[in-house]
Amino acid sequence: MVRGGTIWTGDPAEPTTRSLAAVDGRVIARGAAAESLARDCPRGQVVDLAGGSAVPGLTDAHAHLVGLGSALVEVDLRGARSIEEVVDWVRRGAPPDGWIHGRGWDQNLWPGAAMPTHDPLTAAFPERPVWLRRVDGHAGWANAAALRAADVTAETEVPTGGEILLRDGPSGREPTGVLIDAAMDLIPLLPPPAPELRRRLLLAQDHALARGLVGVHEMGVAPHVDRLLRELAAEGLLKLRMVGYADERWFRRGDGVPDLADRPGPDDRYALQGVKIYVDGALGSRGAALLQPYSDRPGHTGMFQHEPGGLATVVTQAVAHQYQVAAHAIGDAGIRAVLEAMAGARPSADHRLRVEHAQIVDLADIARFAELGAIASMQPTHATSDMPWAEARVGAQRLAGAYAWRRFLDAKVPLAFGSDFPVEEVEPTFGLYSAITRQDPQGNPPGGWLPDQRLTLDEALAAFTRGAAYASRREQWAGTLAPGMLADLTCFTGDIFKMPPLELRTAAIRATIVGGEVVGPK
Repeated sequence: MVRGGTIWTGDPAEPTTRSLAAVDGRVIARGAAAESLARDCPRGQVVDLAGGSAVPGLTDAHAHLVGLGSALVEVDLRGARSIEEVVDWVRRGAPPDGWIHGRGWDQNLWPGAAMPTHDPLTAAFPERPVWLRRVDGHAGWANAAALRAADVTAETEVPTGGEILLRDGPSGREPTGVLIDAAMDLIPLLPPPAPELRRRLLLAQDHALARGLVGVHEMGVAPHVDRLLRELAAEGLLKLRMVGYADERWFRRGDGVPDLADRPGPDDRYALQGVKIYVDGALGSRGAALLQPYSDRPGHTGMFQHEPGGLATVVTQAVAHQYQVAAHAIGDAGIRAVLEAMAGARPSADHRLRVEHAQIVDLADIARFAELGAIASMQPTHATSDMPWAEARVGAQRLAGAYAWRRFLDAKVPLAFGSDFPVEEVEPTFGLYSAITRQDPQGNPPGGWLPDQRLTLDEALAAFTRGAAYASRREQWAGTLAPGMLADLTCFTGDIFKMPPLELRTAAIRATIVGGEVVGPK
């Protein structure tokens, strides 16, 4: 029983209620009927909102729980304001021996906003390899020891869809230490041992549950992660509801990939439903594929991650194997390419192509989303993180299609919201705040960035609930609190419908409920 506050159901038949009853993990009654049941069953568990609020369980429709687990144990560089600060944080957070791993640096926050070189890392760690991933995961920064360990030189063959940044050195051209997109694969990284991976996953799960998430769409699942998630689900240790999208390389190898994608059932805690395909890179590292050159790098249009024809081939393979396509496409050229590949694959009418991120879209292609039944799977905090420098990348004219949530909704394109954690923070309240304000944590700029694309709170909640359920084919039993639906709820200590936006951003979680069970915060 949940009662004592405002419960937003997401159900047009009864948008709000004050009480909700559940049995065996399903909603069975609301309002007066729920109160009557509570009186008849006084021993049932009660979550008293005490004037707070609850919504259908919030689901992150694009995330990396494995990456979060690693980020929680590696050196956290998020928010570092200079190269010197990065080096200092690495010194203080480095393990006693072996490789040093970190994540979260962003050159856009530094004076001059230039990509770094290996020199400061090499000076601080002349013998130990250091490998630091950019905040978006689409670029890495190595010191000289890491470059030597990987045998990366100016003559190294660059993989398709990658770039090794070079400079003039004493003996000619040499790597700067920054590798972009596919070139990052040149650095030898081994997955953690199975017990350590299990520990990290459970640590990340607790972190997500404490922040109000009931589910995650896990992007880029590797075979050993798939095995572990199935084990955790079978053991009853997986509390989140997880839908997996296989790593493209695993899917293309076919090594142990199921012949047909899973079809998640209402009680499943994990199902491998689709395949995550990389079309291009990221805007921050200038890897997103654009139709016209970058405004701040003349002649450069980003990078496709496939040879010509390769994207169409893998999309067609996924459709043939009944795997839902979730395509990372950030730039307008990347987005157009995957829409064309999808049209050519002739999928079923209900394939539900997912375009992940869809950050810089040509306005003419929004209608093509609607025609193809494609889903815009987007992350509101990407907009508010990128807004200080996005115009420098693409110019003012292309901003018309930048993080265009309202334009997608107006065109009847389904929206599914997430965070892409650990690229962004896990908190879904950060995403809700960004969606309704398009402002930074200090409330800037006044009125919001590109404010015509702001959403209402109801619309933003729908994208984190009904939209996420639809994107993962779970809308028949998840995403609303109608009778018969799963009793998954995110409960807040305050009434989020009455809070000023800045208070909403940091709204405290009272309870995370999955299948009628309170699973967080611990």
